[in-house]
Formats: sequence, C-alpha cells, structure tokens
Amino acid sequence: MADNLIKIDRVSKTYERGEMQIPVLSELSLDIARGEFLALMGPSGSGKTTLLNLIGGLDKPTSGAITVGSERIDQLSQSALAKWRSRNVGFVFQFYNLLPVLTAQKNVELPLLLTSLSGSERRKRALAALAIVGLSDRAGHRPNELSGGQEQRVAIARAIVSDPTLLVCDEPTGDLDRATADEILDLLRLLNSEHGKTIVMVTHDPKAADHANHSLHLDKGKLVSEDAAA
Repeated sequence: MADNLIKIDRVSKTYERGEMQIPVLSELSLDIARGEFLALMGPSGSGKTTLLNLIGGLDKPTSGAITVGSERIDQLSQSALAKWRSRNVGFVFQFYNLLPVLTAQKNVELPLLLTSLSGSERRKRALAALAIVGLSDRAGHRPNELSGGQEQRVAIARAIVSDPTLLVCDEPTGDLDRATADEILDLLRLLNSEHGKTIVMVTHDPKAADHANHSLHLDKGKLVSEDAAA
C-alpha cells in the first residue's frame, strides 16, 4: 500500500460572487503518495489552481476533507493553518515575488523570520538552499541583477529553506523560455528524487508535465484522467 501524504476526500469548492454561486470543484477525491511529483493539467477554469491552493492550505473547501500527513487541514483555524503552512509547505509561483531591495540571500531568509532561529543560523540555511539550486555565487545579488531563471531559482530556494515536506508550484515555468524552463524543471526533479520533496505542480505545458512522474487532468472541476508521464 502506498504511503499517501495527501488524501482528498469528496472535496467541493464553490465561490460566491454577489448572489451567484460558482462551482469550481465537485466531489473530487484523490490520493497523492509521499515522494510523488504530480502535474495538474487542464483548460483554464478547470479547477486545477483551486485544487493546488486547497492542497497548500491557501484556501479551504466548501465541503469534503483534506488530510496532509496526519493533519485534517480543512478543520484548522486560519491562524493554525498559517502555522501549518510555514512548517510544511513551500510555494513556487509563475512570478517570483522577490523583494527588489533585498539580496538573494535575504529573500531566501524571509520565511525563517517567523522562526526563533538566530540571524547566523538563518544565513547558514539560506546559503545552503542557494547552494542546492546552484546559486551560491549570486547570494549577494539583488533581483534586478539576476536573469529570470536565476530569480526563479532564488524563489525555489526560498520555498525549500524551511525544509518543507511538500512543494506546490503554480505555473513555475510560465514566464520562462524553453531552455530556462527545462533547467527549472530539472531542478524540481532533483528536489523530488534526491531531496525527497513531494511536488504538486500546475502547468499548461505538456513538456513541463513530462518532467513529473504522473499527470492528472481536470475538466470542469472533475478528475477526467490520470496518465503516466513520458
């Protein structure tokens, strides 16, 4: 039996806009194994980013249960959910969300400011994360001194600096050219295979999905197929 990190049980999500009810996910159930690298695919409006946000604890379902590890995250208060995210989840987005006035090292340190770590320990961990993503020589550079691919590597270093179990990635290569995108995807594969990170990635790009272990396809809020990646 697979060691499942994530269990999604009959989850639905409906958004309210004024008097309108907009259903996005409908009775969706899914198990994701620990150590998996899963690509979520589907047309715009299919619910894949909503599902990603639910898995990462950025949103709560309208109904159904979401268990990550041994934690029913759909039952947590907002403050408890924020603490859970800081311990367990790293986020990588299409746009890097780096602070332009800070160096790469200081950007990577940001999640650690919520911990009791000393300044020297935060610096040590940030430099270790930058080494993993191949940017030790750019620790003192600010975002405007980096290429797009280097900025995304800094964002990935920031996502892994607290050693989370789970990485959730929303179109992480959507703003990059093909060659740079492949380098970022190879890095994600490395984090999955050598560092044991479970990765759930939303992408529109079939070539990006090929880097994952499996692809899961959504349409109109329902799981329509799951295929082994090439």
